[in-house]
Amino acid sequence: MRNNYKMSKSIYLINPRADFPSYYSAEIYTHFGLSPVAYTADLAIATVAALVPADFEVTLCDEQITPVNLNHPADYVGLTGKSSQVGRMIELAQHFQQRGKTVIIGGPFASLSPEVVRPYCDILVRGESETIAPQLFANLEAGRWQAEYMGAWSDLRQSPIPRWDLYPNHSALSGCVQTSRGCPFECEFCDVIQYAGRRQRHKPVDQILVELDSLYQHGYSLVFIADDNFTASRRRAKELLIALRSWNNRQPDGRLTFITQLSIDAAHEDEILQLCAEAGIYYVLIGIETPNEDSLRESKKRQNLGINLTGQIQRFLDYGIGVMGGMMVGFDADGPDIFERQYQFAMNTPIPIFMLGALTAPPSTPLYQRLRQDNRIVADIEFGANTPWETNIIPKQMSRQTLFAGLRWLGNRLYHPTTFGQRVRQFLDSYQPPPFSDRPHRKPNQQLALQIMKVTQNVTRLGSAEAQMFLNTAPAAMKHPVVQGVFFNIMAQYHQIRYMYQQGGFWEPQLAELNAPDLSRF
Repeated sequence: MRNNYKMSKSIYLINPRADFPSYYSAEIYTHFGLSPVAYTADLAIATVAALVPADFEVTLCDEQITPVNLNHPADYVGLTGKSSQVGRMIELAQHFQQRGKTVIIGGPFASLSPEVVRPYCDILVRGESETIAPQLFANLEAGRWQAEYMGAWSDLRQSPIPRWDLYPNHSALSGCVQTSRGCPFECEFCDVIQYAGRRQRHKPVDQILVELDSLYQHGYSLVFIADDNFTASRRRAKELLIALRSWNNRQPDGRLTFITQLSIDAAHEDEILQLCAEAGIYYVLIGIETPNEDSLRESKKRQNLGINLTGQIQRFLDYGIGVMGGMMVGFDADGPDIFERQYQFAMNTPIPIFMLGALTAPPSTPLYQRLRQDNRIVADIEFGANTPWETNIIPKQMSRQTLFAGLRWLGNRLYHPTTFGQRVRQFLDSYQPPPFSDRPHRKPNQQLALQIMKVTQNVTRLGSAEAQMFLNTAPAAMKHPVVQGVFFNIMAQYHQIRYMYQQGGFWEPQLAELNAPDLSRF
């Protein structure tokens, strides 16, 4: 009887590729003819798949890894994505609508800028899906649906275990788990609090461990904890880190390592740093943004004020936790000297990788509303920017041309092989292998490990300066297996950044020979 059973409806869930390579993507792998990979497995489509009723047939497509089947026979096509994916999202929606498919669009961008995607979908889903999934799928089953569904902020106990069994896990560099939503801070430029709220909601610890069990069973050795601010609640963070440490120590094939996002104020507390290291968090992304305290004050990034940023960063390294830094230019308090100030700050920190970009104003943010009132939003790109060197704002103390010229100098200066190599060496000299690093760590699957190695080695083919940089830094990384692994990942990410800069026409290494940007003509 089972073999004769036919699913009542079918849905094709797609995570579109980004409109342009980014710091967080991995196009460099296919550039070298290697198998496509995702930097991080897509949590959105795996979670929505888990909300679909059992009598639906569900197919997932992460376009970072596999091409979209433009002739897929599913009854419904679901698209999700962020601002960096809008162009491709709309392109796919138009294609499937022309083929007579019922198109559903949801996710962060659709929730915050519904007017942009509304013309391209039959069903618009805004907000969090957990609270509306029963009604939505019951309506789809019946073939009668609403034009729009609005999900409320959900109790994370309602969030299901993602359907990683439907995802191409062998081609993702890291798995993904979310332990909380929301952030208590109020940074003016951030749309996270508009989408997820300022009251941080937490997933039960036992539920998180079940999700980690699933990721472990699917072969992951590295997991991204996709919280907006992992340590915002210190009490909760400590409870979870103790549980992660215990869970990690009993894994049969070795411990996982984790990456997450947090604010620099976590460095104030030794216990938090110690627990992060013991739990397996070996790298963190911190929104440093700028050493200009007037800019931090203006943007309400108060957690970065009044502290020695360089000293706080070093505290992470002392516990075996590497740091990637977010860096922005173009705040109202930024004058033309900001580019040199940012460069000097970066070169005095043991951070190899900076996610550098111009300040942008997402439409839902207080920054956007303030600048729009001042007529300082560029209308034709008001929905954001697809590359780090674009912005929809008109700066206050400089022209847009000056901002772009200074940003180009800063990016080329930071990622010139000589200066990049200096920061890598500073990192390697400052970094202490984390506690329990002598315990077995789970090895990545062999195919991915070989691909990372090939991308890393190909850094030497970028030029003689790059080859020399690699030779100057690699010996210092060989002092410990954990340090060696970190080094390979840094080099692979560097190659992705260079590829992104090259593809965008942003790479002009001769600019790096200038000690300061030439802004005289602007």
